[in-house]
Amino acid sequence: MDHYTRIQLAIAYLEQHLQDEFNIREASAAASFSAFHFQRLFQAITGFTVLEYVRRRRLTEAACHLRNSSEGILDIALRFGYQSQEAFTRAFTAHWGMTPARLRKLDEQPSSSKMQRSIDFNDYRTRIGGQFHMNTPRLVTLESNWIIGYEFKTNLNDNQHYAEIPGFYHQFGTEQRFMNIPERTRPDIAYGVACRFEDDGAFTFIVGEESAAAAPVLEPGYTSIEIPGGLYAEFTVEGSGQDIRKMIYGSWLPQSNYERREGPDFEVTDVWKSTPEQLDMKIYIPLK
Repeated sequence: MDHYTRIQLAIAYLEQHLQDEFNIREASAAASFSAFHFQRLFQAITGFTVLEYVRRRRLTEAACHLRNSSEGILDIALRFGYQSQEAFTRAFTAHWGMTPARLRKLDEQPSSSKMQRSIDFNDYRTRIGGQFHMNTPRLVTLESNWIIGYEFKTNLNDNQHYAEIPGFYHQFGTEQRFMNIPERTRPDIAYGVACRFEDDGAFTFIVGEESAAAAPVLEPGYTSIEIPGGLYAEFTVEGSGQDIRKMIYGSWLPQSNYERREGPDFEVTDVWKSTPEQLDMKIYIPLK
């Protein structure tokens, strides 16, 4: 079963539970993905988050209920997960540009451009090839490796990670945090490791270097992580590394015959060969 079919199973779960409390873990389990990986795939393919999709679907269905039933506004608010009529009215007005009461009084239907229909990922299967163009990765088998670096926190939601990660690298370099890494073996090579993924989209991003220290005593804020050995897809960056990640998870992986295995993905930058205009970077995604 391919990625698109599996994600569609999660969509079916979400549709069946639109009126229940949002549960990303159960939705992702319906697709046989981890909660974090499901959110990353969904966001890379569609351009918006799972939570945003559910919010739009609920407000669309709420508008239909307002137009086609005599059910009270408070009852509709509670039906679609809002704790009060006031909270529902704020969200509804922000989305539709009018209050629930005004929509109910209007003769015309709400704007179709703001309606969120249930997604059919088969449409993405046919369309996505024309949206992304990227070089085929190399498949490489790597030995395990230890990285020591400074630990940053970020999140998938609202593309927070894309905005923040360049700043993590800048801070790591300008504050010379690499100087606190013991027994650096390749000081010209910087690692960015995405790991410790959480259900709500939060994850850790470690900027660091290879180290030979067996049992290091680390400064506050620093951590060590083992990059497991095994099969990886190696992508060479041309331009923005963040754009490449969108293509990897939005296009290449769903259309490949591979599964992403558990564990961190990471990027390796040759510091001396890179410039702000041209990165010398490779991105590695663990496969099985």
